[in-house]
Amino acid sequence: MSEPRRPLVEHHRRLDLLTDELARLRQALPPRDRLIVGLVHALRAVLAASISYFIALELGLGQGFWAAITAIAVSQSSYAEVRSSSRDQFVGAMIGGLIGMGAAMLGHDHYLAYVLAVIVGMMLCSAFNLGAAGRISGTTTTIIMLVPHSGAFWQFALFRWGEVTLGAAAALLVTLAFDMLDRRLFAGRSSS
Repeated sequence: MSEPRRPLVEHHRRLDLLTDELARLRQALPPRDRLIVGLVHALRAVLAASISYFIALELGLGQGFWAAITAIAVSQSSYAEVRSSSRDQFVGAMIGGLIGMGAAMLGHDHYLAYVLAVIVGMMLCSAFNLGAAGRISGTTTTIIMLVPHSGAFWQFALFRWGEVTLGAAAALLVTLAFDMLDRRLFAGRSSS
């Protein structure tokens, strides 16, 4: 292994250990506290979903539920997690949208074109070390190629990408606002 990659590998190993420890700490919370954590997470998700849904409808995107689904899918308990998940959603939707659109135009309604498009998108994400984006790429390609729609494939792909972007942006903004509120409300409690 080359020298520049060692620190990155060690960083990932330590991050995995920290993630495991965080999961153990969450499981150790009393049921009442877990319920409160779940309520706050649900409030973040539904607020982000509502914001993105209504903005998508106001922009004339017609199927704002894709924005709401994305907002819920990327909602996590911290801003850093939401940012990472949003990046995966955005990149996966972009790759899946482009590949799905190309495969739909070239392969029309042939199922084999769909299968190959999903495989290519997921392999491309894997090659660029974007594993989570690969799942989104496959999902986006499936939506573009298998969900009935009217109009051109490029328009359908562009609208889905826009809705994903709205959902991810709403989740980021809501999480940032909740994190800032949390710091203001509970900053003094941890030191007492």
